[in-house]
Amino acid sequence: MRPKLNDPELVRQEYEDESRFKVRQSVWSSATGPDAHDVVLEVLTQVTPARVLEVGPGQGELSERMARDLGAAVVAVDQSQRMVELTRSRGIEAIVGDVQELPFEDGSFDAAVAAWMLYHVPDVDRAIAELHRVLRPGGRLVAVTNSAWNLAELWSLVGETPKADYAFGRENGKEVLGRQFARVQAHDIDGDVTFDYETARAYVTASPVRGHKAGILPQFDGPLVARRQVTVFVADK
Repeated sequence: MRPKLNDPELVRQEYEDESRFKVRQSVWSSATGPDAHDVVLEVLTQVTPARVLEVGPGQGELSERMARDLGAAVVAVDQSQRMVELTRSRGIEAIVGDVQELPFEDGSFDAAVAAWMLYHVPDVDRAIAELHRVLRPGGRLVAVTNSAWNLAELWSLVGETPKADYAFGRENGKEVLGRQFARVQAHDIDGDVTFDYETARAYVTASPVRGHKAGILPQFDGPLVARRQVTVFVADK
């Protein structure tokens, strides 16, 4: 049985440094369709937030864009000391912390962002309840995640079939957020990602839960086009 994306030890090891994360990031340069980060900025602009919380900022690129493009005060929280360091290096206030127990008072933020991270949380309902708590009345949470069918053409080559078993994914995100938030909208982002064999093998190797299957990836010639399926959820308190 493969490890779970929300296994705390797996997440700790995965984000001790940025090396594997950067390998996965690199494939999106060939992606077609809208940029999810642009969509996040667009839906945040609608509410003109003065103070924004980002949980799980990774290397801090989105936090930096929000501070610059929105003119907002951005605070980032991550369990990884290394991700906090990388985010701070961009001039963003960042602290080590847990989304399941946020160190902020009720109503501290106008908006919050959780991009590709809620599926890593052991208790996603508790995390969303905490995000709801720290938002002011009328505040907005923007949560980005993948579909279980994201890159299905690639994963099928190593014997993986789509299973809607994410703790938080396209298939269940609206329902999960709706337990806390009065209004939830979904913005689906679809496109393609093109792999050659070496890029595909590197991507599979860098997968947190499927890396062990890189050795069975069959050789292929020419490009492999895989469907990209991402959703940006917008939840208003």
